[in-house]
Amino acid sequence: MTTFSVVPSPKVSEVVLEPYNATLSLQQLIENSDQTYCIDNEALYDICFKTLKQKSPSYYNLNHLISLVMSGITTCFRFPGQLNADLRKLAVNMVPFPRLHFFVPGYAPLTAPGSVAFRKLTVQDLTKQMFDPRNIMAACNPTHGRYLTVATIFRGHVSMKEVDETIFQIQNMNSSYFVEWIPNNVKTAVCDIPSPDASISATFVANTTAVQELFVRISEQFTAMYRRKAFVHWYLGEGMDEQGSATIDEDYDGYEEDVDQEEIEN
Repeated sequence: MTTFSVVPSPKVSEVVLEPYNATLSLQQLIENSDQTYCIDNEALYDICFKTLKQKSPSYYNLNHLISLVMSGITTCFRFPGQLNADLRKLAVNMVPFPRLHFFVPGYAPLTAPGSVAFRKLTVQDLTKQMFDPRNIMAACNPTHGRYLTVATIFRGHVSMKEVDETIFQIQNMNSSYFVEWIPNNVKTAVCDIPSPDASISATFVANTTAVQELFVRISEQFTAMYRRKAFVHWYLGEGMDEQGSATIDEDYDGYEEDVDQEEIEN
């Protein structure tokens, strides 16, 4: 099962119960999801403000960015290509351990809804943008951790030779950010059909230890509220017991320990 999950952010929040709701869903995502793509409202707003220069982005603008990523990830089994990668292939290549299936996505080039990228882009341009933390749609910085695996999905008429050479150069230049014990840990896919927004584009998917920044943030928000039992009565009234909610922190701690263990071993 694949999910695209929006992670709450204190900077962009309309519901005070977001930390509870996100925390309660974590156990199901760990146990039942094969791939979880973490998308963050805070990161989406930053992209709209800083990259797209939108003064007052709406949910339409945020959803447009999410749709770019979802379209890019699923494009290979919707259209023909030189080197396709469906969701099963992504799962096989991206998940080294069952619990470590939380990915952060990115996209290049970033464009506003209804606009078209007129500047001629190259594979080098796209690759550089993909690995730029400002293009990541989750509020975590991959340079604060290490890449376990990466998938890059290109759309449009691009040279496979150029793609392979560019990815190889990026890995060599940023080798300290990739784990050494997984060889060839960047998977490449190419779909011949371009997106409506650009003649060539690329979707970025990273399984990085930096994703724990998201879970640490949510865990801290949850703990601050739950310590005072704030709003807990609403959940107890719906049938949740306090003993069950007490195991929630264990899910966070267990996942963070898994990620920390990979960083220590590296």
